Amino acid sequence: MTESAESPSPSLFGPWYRLEFWKKVVIGMLLGVLVGALIGEKAQVFEPVGNLFINAIKMLIVPLVFCSLISGITSMRDTTKLGRIGGKAIAIYLITTGIAVTIGLILGTYFAPGDGMQMVAVAEMAAISREAPSFVDMLMSLVPANPIAAMANGNLLQVIVFTVGLGISLTLIGDKGAPAITMINSLAEAMYRFTAIVMSFAPYGIFALMAWLTGQYGLQLLLDMMKVIGVVYAAFLIQIFIVMTLAIKCIAKLSPAQFFNGIVEAATVSFTTASSSATLPVSMKCANEKLGISREISSFSLSLGATLNMDGAAIYLGVCTVFLAQAYGVALGTADYVAIVVMSMLASIGSAGVPGSALVMMSLVLATAGLPIEGLAIIAGIDRILDMGRTCVNVCGDLMATTLIAKSENEIDVLVYNQT
Repeated sequence: MTESAESPSPSLFGPWYRLEFWKKVVIGMLLGVLVGALIGEKAQVFEPVGNLFINAIKMLIVPLVFCSLISGITSMRDTTKLGRIGGKAIAIYLITTGIAVTIGLILGTYFAPGDGMQMVAVAEMAAISREAPSFVDMLMSLVPANPIAAMANGNLLQVIVFTVGLGISLTLIGDKGAPAITMINSLAEAMYRFTAIVMSFAPYGIFALMAWLTGQYGLQLLLDMMKVIGVVYAAFLIQIFIVMTLAIKCIAKLSPAQFFNGIVEAATVSFTTASSSATLPVSMKCANEKLGISREISSFSLSLGATLNMDGAAIYLGVCTVFLAQAYGVALGTADYVAIVVMSMLASIGSAGVPGSALVMMSLVLATAGLPIEGLAIIAGIDRILDMGRTCVNVCGDLMATTLIAKSENEIDVLVYNQT
């Protein structure tokens, strides 16, 4: 009986079920691209399946962030430690975002993907561009007037502000907060299991998404905009394999190879879903099970990073702003570059962790550089392709920052990390 249970399944699908999760996701993505390219617009039939998968993930985000953040905060029992970790996280996010947008500007200027293009204003852009919020409005919107409404609307930044405040308050009231903490910890465990159930359908949802997108845009889109796509992705690779590698090796004193091996599932899912918020459950799993990071650190840092840490978005904003300046024949000076760096950092921090949000925030950066907002029309056509890469960078950056913080706080199991 035991021998039969251990023997390979004779089913045709036996090998599929024995594959590692990330391999299933990659196969689903490649098959989706193939199917979409073969059947073209008919691939729209897969759109409801892909949207159903994304909705299922979005369903998890608010309760998962709420429960995991409070669980992480209350487990610390030390508000000083909480403040220290939060300060480290924000400092790392700001520094890496600044480096990211600088890399984007340098590569965009050097390779000049927009040279030779004579773009004209596109009137239809008004339907695509929306007014980006000012910095003051962004700060004012941090505190929700109604936290329940913030949860219902999926305003993750407001949810985090409310949740951090509630978590700190539960810690400060001592034993009186114990019943609520116990209940939330139990709910957090249930959410982790619920997340695992939903994510088991990821290969199929991602297949549907990629088939639909490829069928809608076609492979010709990739050929037409290959240069700007290439520059953006080159910047992405530099940020991941040079900046993050140096940070893990020189600051955390850990193996970069083990780090990248441990985050491959999160990187793959983030690339295919183009949503750092939707990838949050997988990121937490990788941090806990593959990198050996304590749950209290990962819950707080990754939830914060899903909203604040947008290295990929900063690169995207930098490269595409330079690209449009070249396309319109607008010469940028030193002051313009400094303004682009600052506003790209602020805009990337203010962008939500959902697909396409950086396109909206880009209007703020273009206005800062004195470029026509209509230029977003050409970027909109390839935004989804760029969105996948920048989301992957965002998620890798979240996990890198969490690893650095965990190492500095001695909250990482090095044996687990090295066994990845």
